[in-house]
Amino acid sequence: MSAILFTNFQMVSADFKSQQAKTSMVVKNGLIVWIGNKIPKALKVSKEINLKNKLVFPSFVECHTHSVFAGSRAEEFEMRNNGVSYLEIAEKGGGILSTMKATRAISANELLKLSQKRVDLFVQQGVSTLEIKSGYALDLKNEVKMLEVTKKLKGPRIIRTFLGAHARPPEFSSNADYLDYLIKKVLPEIKKKKLAQRVDIFIENKFFEKEESEKYLKAASDLGFRVTIHANQLSLSSGADLAVQFDAHSADHVIHLNDQQIKNFSKSSTVAVLLPTADLYMKCAYPPARKLIDAGAKVALATDFNPGSCPSQDLSLVGLLARLEMKMTLPEVFKAYTSHAAQALGIDAEEGDFSLGKAANFICTDAALTDFFYSAGRTPEHLLFIRGKQVKVS
Repeated sequence: MSAILFTNFQMVSADFKSQQAKTSMVVKNGLIVWIGNKIPKALKVSKEINLKNKLVFPSFVECHTHSVFAGSRAEEFEMRNNGVSYLEIAEKGGGILSTMKATRAISANELLKLSQKRVDLFVQQGVSTLEIKSGYALDLKNEVKMLEVTKKLKGPRIIRTFLGAHARPPEFSSNADYLDYLIKKVLPEIKKKKLAQRVDIFIENKFFEKEESEKYLKAASDLGFRVTIHANQLSLSSGADLAVQFDAHSADHVIHLNDQQIKNFSKSSTVAVLLPTADLYMKCAYPPARKLIDAGAKVALATDFNPGSCPSQDLSLVGLLARLEMKMTLPEVFKAYTSHAAQALGIDAEEGDFSLGKAANFICTDAALTDFFYSAGRTPEHLLFIRGKQVKVS
């Protein structure tokens, strides 16, 4: 395939603190093969695109969503506002189990239509790579249905995560029995069909706890899955410890952390994925972002878009809350939504920054960096390129 030359743009530095004017970049087969000012003669290009002195920076990686689901839980929002807790709603058959019923009942075609609209909204905000979890069906047939739907979605690169261990379905009398079913029946089938590269589990009091979770994570790891964990969201649980123990891609939520756990993150490759919009909806405390970053831990940001605890796809609100409530600087927010988010998905060798050999995924805009993550509900006008090709969004 012929190479494309992009010329005359201001490239944002890796730390998002400076800009280099009149930069050029050559992209071949979707990958960056050269960046600089004077093009080497050995590089033959068939097409040149003048970016007219616009600002160029890596596109966004949205590393934690539950975008494939059916039904609504708007009534639960009202219940929580009237003092009913998340756990109380779950114990009464609401929460995840409510979405489970709707997701099991819908056809794959209808689920695909609903999900594609959500994916399109992420792309409109500059997202080139999108993680999507299963976990709203909780049986083999319909978990497979969810993951098959993710394979048919168009637009961004989709990273599929199997979250069968999201909650215990009513068919099982204990968490141990359900996890045993997942280990023996479901995980091997997901692996055989190549439906997911990663496995997630919700570790929390009254959901899945340490001993049973450890057994499940070991089984998943032995099958070759990389792991990530919903950790320490509602309490100071063992999820964060198990994430480091299993060299997980990420530990997500991590609101409740002690000093030792923060230190453990700083010495590990596990990324702390922070989800402040979910914390807003749940009226939780915000994660200790400043302590994590100052200790040397890598921090990513994501929406946690889902029908219950965070029915928002607004990246701008995520970044705004990170700046206002979690004391993150603007450069830290950009890194959290690009290179660190890629690391949280285990794809940082392939994308997330402007290194040679990585995917040419970038945003091109007349706006300034300071215009981003500033106005809730608004993404500055921009062009999105995925693997060097402009993506048209409605």
